[in-house]
Amino acid sequence: MEKLKLSNNVEIPALGLGTYLLEPSDAQKSVETALKDGYSLIDTANAYCNETAVGRGIRNSGVGREDVFLSTKLWPTVYEDENAVDDTLRRLGVDYLDLLFIHQPAGNFIEGYRQLERAYKAGKIRSIGISNFHGEKLSRLLENAEIKPHVIQLEAHPYCTEDEIMEKLRPYGTRLMSWYPLGHGDSRLLNEEVFARLAEKYGKTPAQIILRWHTQMGFIVIPGSRNPEHIRDNRDIFDFVLTADEMDEIGKLNDNVRYYNATDESEERFATVELDFDRD
Repeated sequence: MEKLKLSNNVEIPALGLGTYLLEPSDAQKSVETALKDGYSLIDTANAYCNETAVGRGIRNSGVGREDVFLSTKLWPTVYEDENAVDDTLRRLGVDYLDLLFIHQPAGNFIEGYRQLERAYKAGKIRSIGISNFHGEKLSRLLENAEIKPHVIQLEAHPYCTEDEIMEKLRPYGTRLMSWYPLGHGDSRLLNEEVFARLAEKYGKTPAQIILRWHTQMGFIVIPGSRNPEHIRDNRDIFDFVLTADEMDEIGKLNDNVRYYNATDESEERFATVELDFDRD
């Protein structure tokens, strides 16, 4: 498994398992499958309400905690809760996190970020992330951040590479972690001629070509699945390298198409949505 280095010299696997939309029982099984099949990065969130199951999956996998890169996210309703980080650790059954994000640019996200900075200084987390930040809110966060974010999680795929946001973050060496890496399963993206042609050339699937493109872009990519075969296939992307010309050809597909478009109003609603983080 290839690894990338964050700006604080922490190493992170280039590919991991995402657990968004996985029910607790499926999340546990998928984590166990992924770790036994050679994954080491697992991503979850308070809002997925499956952290307890993810923790069980890690323990049941037989893989040591030190060999798992675990990331999760604080939900906006707990940005001002001084126990939020410790509660997250408790649900996962761990005593530290490799990466902790604030999940949405909503509510008192400055205080949420300060929680991450305090946890980082206390050794409870090894790196700091932000998720879904953009525009004025991103600028405001960066102005107030003592420790600049090591990772930003954004929707990213060949139709949308988030160039403007990443240019703003370039001075800080912030890495992009891609969600919706396959375009939310859009058949138009998966059936683009370039991916069919490269899949035939390299003996891969179009999805594997797209995931390899992500890693060669320097992105961290976290496809999710409850299907053991898909989990194994998603990992099988490091035995070939796309050429510079092929990367350039794929790059021409970028036209800033997003499958999720938040408004300020919809983002602020996140600060009022109470979730049962402990439901499992």
